[in-house]
Amino acid sequence: MRRLIRELRKHALSFPETREDHPWEHSAFKLKGKTFLFVGAESEGWGISVKLEESHASALTKPFASPTRYGLGKHGWVSAKFGPKDAVPLDALKRWIEESYYVIAPLKVLKQLEGDGITGKKAAPRRAPVRARRSGQ
Repeated sequence: MRRLIRELRKHALSFPETREDHPWEHSAFKLKGKTFLFVGAESEGWGISVKLEESHASALTKPFASPTRYGLGKHGWVSAKFGPKDAVPLDALKRWIEESYYVIAPLKVLKQLEGDGITGKKAAPRRAPVRARRSGQ
């Protein structure tokens, strides 16, 4: 469980201008003050919450996923919860984290990601990011 959380933390922090905060005894990963990932662990398991657009409906079909509580679910947030011995689809969770980052990222950061690789991060998706498509750019 700790290894998986460490790997997801490392993945989240690999995105430009990301910082980690610790509200409510959980980790929150933020870009310019906006959270794109919550990670929390308890004695009975652990989980994440991300904001999804493109894969939102598909994510909610997974047995480990549900709309995030506290009213966030109606704004696109999805939570995935796992017990200590559950199989974890790590690659899918990393894709969700990446999508969540793109959903909340300001256009200036998205343009930087799509630029000439200044960030050192893998190339941005070939299609326009969710936020850019939504704004018609």
